[in-house]
Amino acid sequence: MNPSHVLALALASALISPSALAHGAAHGHAPADVPHAPARSTSAPAEQQPWGIAGRAEQVTRVVDIRMNDRMRFAPDHLRVRQGETLRLRVHNDGQVLHELVIGTQAELRKHADLMKRFPEMDHDEPHMVHVAPGQTGELIWTFNRPGSFDFACLLPGHFEAGMVGRITVTPRKTQ
Repeated sequence: MNPSHVLALALASALISPSALAHGAAHGHAPADVPHAPARSTSAPAEQQPWGIAGRAEQVTRVVDIRMNDRMRFAPDHLRVRQGETLRLRVHNDGQVLHELVIGTQAELRKHADLMKRFPEMDHDEPHMVHVAPGQTGELIWTFNRPGSFDFACLLPGHFEAGMVGRITVTPRKTQ
């Protein structure tokens, strides 16, 4: 397959599934021939995902600190959340290499990780992910408005495969 076909396939994949877009600018400068997502407008409406929707700072009901390290682990690696809760996830990178936290379903994370292996320099900017440089802290705000079991992972090539994953259990609202 020639390089222009590969690029066309990558662009088609990016347009079909916004959550499958991979990383680039956050990892360093992306070469001109690497596909990237259009910049996300901060005024654009939040897009509902199976695992929830982007939250706003004034909606935060709880702050959770998550640590990442070069042993390819998150601590804690399991969160319990009530349906409707908006969390500020403060993500600390205690390692010496770049890490990230991406929330999604197991299928979406696996698909995204596979795309990352093929195109490690792709750009994206989604509200359900945060890239954190070594020794730094990043955050994301997410509203868990659907019950179920969801996952989070570092999808940088090799990190997901090494077990850098976690689970989020969203319990349904109590009915009265």
